[in-house]
Amino acid sequence: MTDSKGPAGADTGRHETEEERADRRWGDLLQELRVAQTGVQILFGFLLTVIFQQRFTSLSDTDRHLYVVTVVLGAATTGALVGPVAMHRLLTGRKLKPETVVWASRLTVLGLLLLLCTMACSLLLVLRVAMADTGAAWLVGGVVAWFVLCWSVVPLWARHRSGPGAR
Repeated sequence: MTDSKGPAGADTGRHETEEERADRRWGDLLQELRVAQTGVQILFGFLLTVIFQQRFTSLSDTDRHLYVVTVVLGAATTGALVGPVAMHRLLTGRKLKPETVVWASRLTVLGLLLLLCTMACSLLLVLRVAMADTGAAWLVGGVVAWFVLCWSVVPLWARHRSGPGAR
């Protein structure tokens, strides 16, 4: 077992080996992915049905292009958020858990960034149609700012307040 000293000798409060830490972090990551994957899969499923609606043919060229971008972003988001599961499955038993957790975490962050883009494009498409494009971009900008605040600013602020070396 390793000691619980982190950077600069700070006590991390946990007495776990590198493998135990990787197992714990993997479990945490799986819980996060379950939430994100479910939402993304539902959103992506709805996006795939839009093209089959009668009103789709009446969309402007701009809205159709926006729809295509949104669907591609949704697919990319799904890939990034399902990627850690595939990675784990392909690397299980190869004694690479700590590395797997690092790469899966990076894929998850990428997936969340892509989710932000997918949500913004989806919202822009819906609001452009609902509001005849009047102010839709401003509303989407406000929602994106809200997401950035909730998903990035608040967690980074909390991390900063916790001080260096907090795990």
